[in-house]
Amino acid sequence: MQHHTTCPYCGVGCGVKATIEDGVMTGVEGDRDHPANYGRLCVKGSALHETLGDHGRLLAPRVDGREVSWGDALDQVATRLAAVRDEHGGQAIAGYLSGQLLTEDYYAANKLFKGFLGSPHLDTNSRLCMASAVAGYKRAFGADAVPCNYEDLEEAELVVLVGSNLAWNHPVLFQRLRTAKQRNPLMRVVVIDPRVTDTCEIADLYLPLKPGSDARIFNGLLAFMADKDKLDAVYLERHTQGLDDALAAARDEATTLAGIADDCELDIEALETFYYWFASQLHVVTLYSQGVNQSTSGTDKCNAIINCHLAGGKLGLPGAGPFSITGQPNAMGGREVGGLANQLAAHMDYHTPGAQALVTEFWHAPHLPEGPGLKAVELFEAIERGEIQALWIMATNPVVSLPDADQAKRALAKCPLVIVSECMADTDTLAYADIVLPASSWAEKDGTVTNSERRISRQRGMLPPPGEARHDWWIITQVAKHLGYEEAFEYRHPRDIFVEHARLSGHANRADGVPRVFDISALSDLDRHAYDALVPLQWPVTAEAPQGTARLFETGRFATPDGLARLVPVRPALPEQAVEARYPLRLNSGRVRDQWHTMTRTGRAPRLLNHRAEPYVDIHPQDARAHALVDGGLARVFNRWGEARVRVRVATSQRRGDVFIPIHWNAQFTGAGRVGTLFAPLTDPLSGQPETKHGAVACEPLDVAEEATLLLAPMCARAPLQSDDAYWARMPLNHAQRWQIASTTSRDWLAWCAARFSVEATLWCEDATSGRLRAAGLRNGRLVWWLMVGPPSELPGLAWLDARFGDAALTDEQRRRVLAGSASGQADTGPVVCSCHQVGAKTIREAIRRGDTNVDALGARLACGTQCGSCTPELKSLLDEEVTHARAADTLETA
Repeated sequence: MQHHTTCPYCGVGCGVKATIEDGVMTGVEGDRDHPANYGRLCVKGSALHETLGDHGRLLAPRVDGREVSWGDALDQVATRLAAVRDEHGGQAIAGYLSGQLLTEDYYAANKLFKGFLGSPHLDTNSRLCMASAVAGYKRAFGADAVPCNYEDLEEAELVVLVGSNLAWNHPVLFQRLRTAKQRNPLMRVVVIDPRVTDTCEIADLYLPLKPGSDARIFNGLLAFMADKDKLDAVYLERHTQGLDDALAAARDEATTLAGIADDCELDIEALETFYYWFASQLHVVTLYSQGVNQSTSGTDKCNAIINCHLAGGKLGLPGAGPFSITGQPNAMGGREVGGLANQLAAHMDYHTPGAQALVTEFWHAPHLPEGPGLKAVELFEAIERGEIQALWIMATNPVVSLPDADQAKRALAKCPLVIVSECMADTDTLAYADIVLPASSWAEKDGTVTNSERRISRQRGMLPPPGEARHDWWIITQVAKHLGYEEAFEYRHPRDIFVEHARLSGHANRADGVPRVFDISALSDLDRHAYDALVPLQWPVTAEAPQGTARLFETGRFATPDGLARLVPVRPALPEQAVEARYPLRLNSGRVRDQWHTMTRTGRAPRLLNHRAEPYVDIHPQDARAHALVDGGLARVFNRWGEARVRVRVATSQRRGDVFIPIHWNAQFTGAGRVGTLFAPLTDPLSGQPETKHGAVACEPLDVAEEATLLLAPMCARAPLQSDDAYWARMPLNHAQRWQIASTTSRDWLAWCAARFSVEATLWCEDATSGRLRAAGLRNGRLVWWLMVGPPSELPGLAWLDARFGDAALTDEQRRRVLAGSASGQADTGPVVCSCHQVGAKTIREAIRRGDTNVDALGARLACGTQCGSCTPELKSLLDEEVTHARAADTLETA
């Protein structure tokens, strides 16, 4: 049986069709009828069914380390929260939520904390990725309102990608854009990014700007448009204010092309080309993401972009507008209901005229705070100071994701009461929980999410939660009832919460005569059947627009008291975390193609670890030489805040002086891979968003004596680690666990394995000269462990070896081949490039050499690139490399 639902990963909000057979999800595919993706899915979405199962799930509530019934757990939560409130007031209680929650979960939490516990300190991990974009929209338009939709990317004449590796972070949108460009050869794409990413594969122009100089580029663009008489004078006069001040600020610094190019470290001709393209086209979409937002001046950067669109009248029409692409599946839904500490509800802020009285009356709220609460970074600082006595964390992992992540550990260790609602049993944050509440996960949760284009979609519960796990909205509601607020939280189904939320949006839009953009009041009368059958639609959804609204501000009227948009004066500022002699390298962070956040879900699907198996640092070849680092070696990256131990990837895609480390790895998968420990807790003063694109670090080789790869059968539950391990990483396989271990001292590995796993080495071979060793331990003919001492670059492809851990006993032929790690005659396929079809780089190179010299031919032969398309840029890179090698060989042969 097939069910229609929504993907729980990035903000694209893809529709998914899941097949359920005998209570088990057997497969997923893209929903061809969903307007976000029209059937496309990235590799993460395609592997959703592989992340399910009861193993590793939280199955029962725990209080002070002891499993209890739900009744006891709810009593303890309510009693302890009430005690903190009674002794210290509502200001001593806080909540920290997540864009992984559904809108109904968010609404119930916001109502409980702000309306009834009296705490303004309810914030969300969306603060880490979207807050600057929100603040920028509100300053310009008067509302947190994304004006564009995905079709605008396909209808644009020019698409500008700023601080967005769309190919890896929003791959389905990247594929839509790539297809649109193929269909329209007149479309141009500009990529502005310090790194050469896979997104550059479709770029007509690439600008490798100096990190942090985004506002300088767009201030220069505004001045260029004015100087070249490319401003839309009619639009500016009728629909905006503030041009003179914005232009004056843009011209505070040298606005010559040479001056801007010098400041941004760009080629002057490339910069002028970009300016000319932007100024000359009406249908321009600027798509921006974390590279812009995650800065101490992120809000100003967003407004510098928006200023250029307003000045040229490039919004409110098809194929035009400033488009902030969301990081999480429901970051926007959380903002709709007040999930940020500076909001009340329904897109109303504390300073919104009449908002306090309206929300108090609508909720019958007894304790609504008078002002905003603490934003994420300052919240955890207040916890460490003792100002917050109780914290409830839902569906997020702050000791990994926050900047100065070790401070988050100290804060949680000090907090008298930490409550964690979580679906997985092994997150870093759970170690600090006094009360653990098992929550439902994707495929079990039932409610709505809102994607980056304001599209509300249903995420449907298809499987029952395992064990005692419960939905977040239910947990919140039950706690509210135990606190004595039964009447206000009498919800029996997420539909009941949704329609209340929709009613409140209508009330808010009529509150003070200022039209608010967010309004879904036309959905406030949905019955259970209509809610269950809800099709994807974009807000606002009103009596005038019952089918939703595709594009905002088409009439040129904005959500400000006078209806005019604001151009905001922007004065560019450099990142606050400056490099220095001790820490000479600039650190950038971000996502990788096949992983998500802190890997609690994607880490359960082995094939998603094939593309990038370990935490790593990308570094330019010249910087690698300067710091004595070698490709494939291990490095210690450090500063005054912390350190990370990672694998080295020498990459010409990096700028000189910059390094890149992904955000995903944590203590469940590696010993010291939390990149959050390396960022100072510096934030944008307006948005509160931390500067996690600009760290300052030093790098040095990690001093190790030897390195080993160990594969273990599932029966070996004991982690194979000891005190002299300088580095370790764990990688789940289909039948075994892979451990990569580097020790500071030489070890008798055979004796160590025998003692550690109670199985002597059955097979081994050793080269005393090089120190290389391969060995395996079998019990009753079954493979228990496999070991290789030596650099991981010497590993065979592990698919055959991993499968042997699933065999009841090895055959004689398999025993003869087990140390080699492959069957007789089986070729090593190389590192996985296509995760969907598990196609390796060596296989692809061989196909290219046989004559498959384009992506379509490779797809026809190997299937790589034919499913989600995320690997297409890497396929093209391999094609280019092989063509270059072939030409070089021909030249040598001719000579």
